[in-house]
Amino acid sequence: MHEIEIHVVPFDSPVAQRLITSALADLGARYGGDGDETPVDAREFTPPHGTFLVAHLDGQPVGCGGWRSHGTDGETAELKRMYTAPQARGRGVARTVLAAVERSAREQGRKRLILECGDRQPEAIAMYTSAGYERIPNFGYYADEPGCLSFGRTL
Repeated sequence: MHEIEIHVVPFDSPVAQRLITSALADLGARYGGDGDETPVDAREFTPPHGTFLVAHLDGQPVGCGGWRSHGTDGETAELKRMYTAPQARGRGVARTVLAAVERSAREQGRKRLILECGDRQPEAIAMYTSAGYERIPNFGYYADEPGCLSFGRTL
């Protein structure tokens, strides 16, 4: 079994941006367009307001995900840019990244993690629900779009 290593990196670092570009291409293939047009600023992923993580498998970056503060209460974080490269899928990368994102958000005082997902991502929906996420009212950039699904979980 190969160990998955998680590293905190700047959102705008080259390694993060390569993975994010792949994530957006994957979303674009599923939904059309640019994949995700949600406004995102790299500074939102700087502690204590957020963090961005990259997963390495056999020394290669194969997945990513991060969180940014959501709302004004200081208790809610939003999961963004979760992605696993096709060659690493089915090996626990996404679950490892999700657990690391949750731990990071909890360490910065967040009590809840929320996310937007689309109905053309059955693998993601299955993972989130099996990890304890439940449907919540839609929020965010795609809240009123058909196929938008929002989930949340208490940390």
